[in-house]
Amino acid sequence: MIRNILWKVDGVLFDTYPAITYAISKSLNEMGESLALNVIDKLARESIDHCMGTLSLRFKLDLKLLRDKFADAYQAIDPVNQPPFPGVRDVCERIYNGGGLNIAIADQSLSSAQMLLEQHELLPYFADIFHTAQADSHKSNEHIIFTALEKYQLNPAQTLLIGNSEPDMRAGREAGVRFCLYGNQHEHLHADVHVSHYTQLLAKLSDY
Repeated sequence: MIRNILWKVDGVLFDTYPAITYAISKSLNEMGESLALNVIDKLARESIDHCMGTLSLRFKLDLKLLRDKFADAYQAIDPVNQPPFPGVRDVCERIYNGGGLNIAIADQSLSSAQMLLEQHELLPYFADIFHTAQADSHKSNEHIIFTALEKYQLNPAQTLLIGNSEPDMRAGREAGVRFCLYGNQHEHLHADVHVSHYTQLLAKLSDY
């Protein structure tokens, strides 16, 4: 039975990709470059770090400056325009009321993730927020999962990682937790469970 959930923030917990794509596009424009929004969106869904690195190489841009401009542009976007996906609150309540833990994993700053959780009144359901930058640069994101498991003494067999990409799935499997693929992308991946709406996950939580 699943008692704990590790939630990726972007595109899994909250619908942030439209805001992220806009902020990256604006940053590129300020640096004299442009790229189709659908291309930026696809890169960002792999990871924001991947997107930033790819764009800096493609356009020969200073990576730090691009990151800084993106951070400024993204921070200016109201969190109210980045809502949680339908059903997220119900799943969080189920885990919280059952005595388990919800933990957020953010690719962006901890302050951005906390702001989203506060704005949408989800913060009380979360035990902690981890940032992927906390991982050693020579380690992949499973290090964050191991850190969360160790800090809170979570049983991997009772812990579910919800992500939306192949790297998320690999990280979860390396750490020994179950993996839920959220969304309609990467349907070829063999996740432990695949849902396109969180009502589907609610029905499955007791079975895993």
